[in-house]
Amino acid sequence: MTLTPQWLDELRSRITLSTLIGRTVKVTRAGREYKACCPFHNEKTPSFTINDEKGFYHCFGCSAHGDAIRWMTDQRGLSFMDAVKELAAEAGMDVPAADPRAAKKAEEQASLRDVTQAAADWFTQQLGSSNGAPAREYLAKRGISEATRKAFGFGLAPDSRSALKEALKKFPTAMLVEAGMLIAVDDKEPYDRFRGRLMIPIRDARGRVIAFGGRILGDGEPKYLNSPDTPLFDKGRTLYNLDKASPASRQTNRIVVVEGYMDVIALAEAGIADAVAPLGTALTENQLGMIWRMVPVPVLCFDGDSAGQKAAMRAAMRALPLLRPGFSLAFATLPAGQDPDDLVRARGAAGFAEILEDAQPLVERLWAHEVAAGPLATPEERAALKTRLLAHADAIEDADVRHHYREAFRERLDALFARRQPERAPRVPWAPSAPRGAAGRRFAPDPRLQPPAHETRSIGQAGIAAPLVAALIGGLLRYPEALRRNEEALTRLTVPDSADAELLGAMLDIAIGQEGLDCEGLLAILEPMKVYNRATTLLRADGMHFSFNRRLESRQGAAPAPETALRDLEEYIGVLVTQPEIRARLAEATADFQRTMDDEGLARQQRLRAMDEDLTRRLAALSDSSGQ
Repeated sequence: MTLTPQWLDELRSRITLSTLIGRTVKVTRAGREYKACCPFHNEKTPSFTINDEKGFYHCFGCSAHGDAIRWMTDQRGLSFMDAVKELAAEAGMDVPAADPRAAKKAEEQASLRDVTQAAADWFTQQLGSSNGAPAREYLAKRGISEATRKAFGFGLAPDSRSALKEALKKFPTAMLVEAGMLIAVDDKEPYDRFRGRLMIPIRDARGRVIAFGGRILGDGEPKYLNSPDTPLFDKGRTLYNLDKASPASRQTNRIVVVEGYMDVIALAEAGIADAVAPLGTALTENQLGMIWRMVPVPVLCFDGDSAGQKAAMRAAMRALPLLRPGFSLAFATLPAGQDPDDLVRARGAAGFAEILEDAQPLVERLWAHEVAAGPLATPEERAALKTRLLAHADAIEDADVRHHYREAFRERLDALFARRQPERAPRVPWAPSAPRGAAGRRFAPDPRLQPPAHETRSIGQAGIAAPLVAALIGGLLRYPEALRRNEEALTRLTVPDSADAELLGAMLDIAIGQEGLDCEGLLAILEPMKVYNRATTLLRADGMHFSFNRRLESRQGAAPAPETALRDLEEYIGVLVTQPEIRARLAEATADFQRTMDDEGLARQQRLRAMDEDLTRRLAALSDSSGQ
């Protein structure tokens, strides 16, 4: 199928965009344009504009932008070709075929849809007949009303190997096999696939029947049987109830993913219309993409049993590589042994809404899953936990999201393994404060453990000494690009002096909003602020012996190459961030050793002391790198 730019332009010109959008969104005229509250994000004041002359819409709140085709794909959840076909039908245009083979394929698919629709009609007729009494009783016991039964198109496949084949004999047998209605095995006569089952049509995004799910009536296996993959139906690219859930989600700003179609139907019976389900498989990348086109953070609500929770974790693993800023998953946990049908029967829609409100973000679900995976009593078990968590983070392709996941896991690990110590132990003057979550660790020095050398005391958990902060800010003023590149690390620093902390905060805010800043540009933005004088003072200072603090002409000699200075500055930032953390762990190890006096505790303390001393040597080397 070849769609030339000229043909697409003609299609757009025949569609009145405000009329198209006005079918689902209330629009009002505003001069030569139309305005509306944006359907893609929550707002009370209209910022969504529609320009019929130019043929596009734009939201000044969330930047949603597009034409008639984009509206159909983003707002209706259709594929590009389905959107084009629907608009072409409205505009009275024929969609061109690239060649006779494409036209033949399109004709064959249309014929297969005739088969599936005819089958759906016949199944519905059977459910309403005298033969359907047991199936209707089953639906009544499940609490499914007649209105819901009709809305979802329930039907009945009689317990016969040839009833459907006979009812659809106007279609060639080969076509019935291709549509998944019959089973053909070797040279045997094809026979009905669905027998003795409650039939549920599966529809595409446009509401057309493309396949079926059958729930057995009585005993037998499998309990649920879906159509095989056909030219119309790819179970990995289809979500049950998408045609109804997509418009409902625009009202709720939510999509709930449940395990199966009976869960979807039970929720619909309770008035919850924004639910979808995969079809017998774990969520695929394609299905995740379909869901994310509707909402940025869908809620997965799988059964509370072991199988349901395993399915939730499989979905989490599948989603990790695809995460991007703003797009993730949330997980609602049902009571053990319950599915959505059980819950809404017991507690109604309000009870289900409470479960959804308590949904965990993906990062929390991963953390809880791994912490519960086994004991954490030994160093090896704790190290294994860290390895598993970081492996999850490393699976994320987006660099920013991956970085924040690693930071989130690191913070949780620090808090989990920080242990409370006796409160009355004396405070060692040189020891840094305990890390967050350690509840004020205090200890007395062991005779074999000497405090750090005097020159290393400038970095502690209580904050960084003023000369080191001055050197840092001076370097960042000269090389502002390091602000953006090291934003996360810089925000972790503890700067005791409020004036310096305010200056560093202002510099970070500016750098985040301005790309390509140089020293002069940064100073120009700082000039109206009260921190400007402090900034110029640090730039004039000559007593900071680091390569990144050298002015172009100074008594220290010529400034180094910018790439050398920038490399040294980033290493310096790494030392300032890492050494307080090592000091905190060193304090903890020292306290542990004082309590246990075991060889393992001593070895840990010595390893951390060696790391601390190495960082101190790196700091000294960076100072010497200026040539002093």
